[in-house]
Amino acid sequence: MPKVFDVVEYPNEMRDRLVQRFPETGAGHFKLGSQVIVRTGQAAVFFRDGKALDTFGPGRHTISTANIPLLTNLLGSAVFGGDNPFTAEVYFVSTRELTSQGWGTRQPIAMQTPGQGLGWLLLGAHGTFGVQVSDPQTFVGRFVGAQGSFDMRQFKERLVNSIVQAATDWFAEVNPGSLMKAQSLMDEMAAAIEAKAQDQFAALGLTLKNITIGGLAPLETSADKLKTMGLLDTQTYMQLKALETIEKSSQGGGGEGGSMTGAGVGLGAGMGMGAGMAQMMSGIMGGGQQQGQQGQQQDAPKATPEVMTTIEAAEYLKVAVEDIITMIQAGDLKAKKIGSQYRISKKAIDDFLAS
Repeated sequence: MPKVFDVVEYPNEMRDRLVQRFPETGAGHFKLGSQVIVRTGQAAVFFRDGKALDTFGPGRHTISTANIPLLTNLLGSAVFGGDNPFTAEVYFVSTRELTSQGWGTRQPIAMQTPGQGLGWLLLGAHGTFGVQVSDPQTFVGRFVGAQGSFDMRQFKERLVNSIVQAATDWFAEVNPGSLMKAQSLMDEMAAAIEAKAQDQFAALGLTLKNITIGGLAPLETSADKLKTMGLLDTQTYMQLKALETIEKSSQGGGGEGGSMTGAGVGLGAGMGMGAGMAQMMSGIMGGGQQQGQQGQQQDAPKATPEVMTTIEAAEYLKVAVEDIITMIQAGDLKAKKIGSQYRISKKAIDDFLAS
């Protein structure tokens, strides 16, 4: 004889969990007259046969055919003709806003920089966002299925991907043209991302709230990376590779004074080669000692800063910015929050690696 639940409730405040199934395993057996207790900040969704059906808001509810019409239609009125129990699952959904969720780019965002360098700059971005379940029935139907519980980590990557895609679209549409201009538009960028990603969140039964841009930082931009991302056409790519070959040859035969980097080719090639390429070739063949010294300075390895941003820390550890923020928030990595941004010492990262 299955146990029939007279009271359905989940007393936990659900501050670290979005959904809790009742019962956790197996089918729940209920009957007319059973009590459903939903606390503030919760909603209760009845689920059966792969469908999210009737929803109860905060309060004490007595189950009747009047307040479970979809379930009644699904099972037929004959099931509810007496005291016969019916089977379903109930999912308690947190409707509180989950704040300060970290997001960061796993793949770089490309920004066009006409007339500068290779014509593109690859950027890393990070920030925070809030999310709230606005349609519990849609959310349960889209995500939960037969799982016993569901927390933020299990679907956060999908939400972050939506935010990053919206950020990428913003750069393509607005095209700030330089890192300085992009950094001056971070508030506008945040508002645009929230508007752009809102439809994708709504389709999941969610609302995106309070998105912030914690920082933008340039990443290594090379011809190979741009070619891989489809941002350099084959002809331009081959021209750049040919110049690299000439550079290596000049370094081997003519010394450092003939360095291509010293001639300003490294980032100065630009998107349009044409006459500029001829000038660079001339510079390569006749470069002087001063150019060679500039090349040495440009080729010098970049020193690791003693204090890093989250983007620099992610580069140092070869992980995503989101992972750095998660480690900081979990207390695994020591950092100092200044305003809306974190600063991490190199020593703290080295201590973390050694622990």
